[in-house]
Amino acid sequence: MRKHSGLPKPVSEYDLRLLRIFRVVVECGGFSAAEQVLNISRSTISVHISNLEKRMNVRLARRGRSGFALTEKGKAIYEGSLTLFEALNEFSWLVDSLDEELSGELSILCSDEVALARQLKLPETIAWLNRKAPKLQIALNSDTVPAIEKALLNGTAHVGIMPEFRNIEALEYQPGYEEIFYLCCGARHPLFHRADESIDDAELAACATAHPGIDVNLAGIEQLRGLNLSARAYQFDTRTPLVLSGCYLGFFPMSYIQGFIERGEVRLLQPDKRCYRVNHAFVHRQERVMDAKIELFYQARQAVS
Repeated sequence: MRKHSGLPKPVSEYDLRLLRIFRVVVECGGFSAAEQVLNISRSTISVHISNLEKRMNVRLARRGRSGFALTEKGKAIYEGSLTLFEALNEFSWLVDSLDEELSGELSILCSDEVALARQLKLPETIAWLNRKAPKLQIALNSDTVPAIEKALLNGTAHVGIMPEFRNIEALEYQPGYEEIFYLCCGARHPLFHRADESIDDAELAACATAHPGIDVNLAGIEQLRGLNLSARAYQFDTRTPLVLSGCYLGFFPMSYIQGFIERGEVRLLQPDKRCYRVNHAFVHRQERVMDAKIELFYQARQAVS
């Protein structure tokens, strides 16, 4: 057994940052999958892992054409990091528990415009939280799915509300609600005044269509297959001008597009078959003990459901 001389080296903020990146890489199964979650390039991730190896003085993983594989010491560092972050979280929960009434910030991140969905009952949830914990500050923002995943993994967000297109092992997914996405065209589009039964598949396939800008579920992939995907827009707000221009078709949920339909600016195309269902989930990071703020959020959800 190697003997240590003197006191062990303290863990710095920089070490914690590198360990969080390492944790994401391990839980994503490699640099390629972690790239999207961390929103940094593979070369930058590689530099961070190399720096961590130098600081820990161990070889953490074998990486190359054969893929990403932890060494025995890498496994030990990963498992130790889980213990470390769990201890930090437990300390945070301890501080919160000293005050009988929850305070501080509850960070909720929504994907795109899901906050508008009536099925979500977000206004009712917020009202319930405000009554039960008036000192709690709610931070509600929107972001992309990869950015939400990253924020949940690194602890900068408590709860994410987003489409369940994929599952990350370190995150826990609670069933939310289902929404149907419909193919739409704007009033300026040549198909707007055509009856659905007069539009054949070949004609529709020739129309320029906006890709949603993110991986979708199998049903969505099937709907997009064969369409002329000649534009890309992730946010509904940025996809809307493409469709309103009359140059592109695009998929939208009814919770977002209803107002445009009522104003005669948009219509659904063959809604019985040109649609796909999307399950939205409430997501938080897996921990041995759930954060009191996250637990309160789920209590609010149950109370208003």
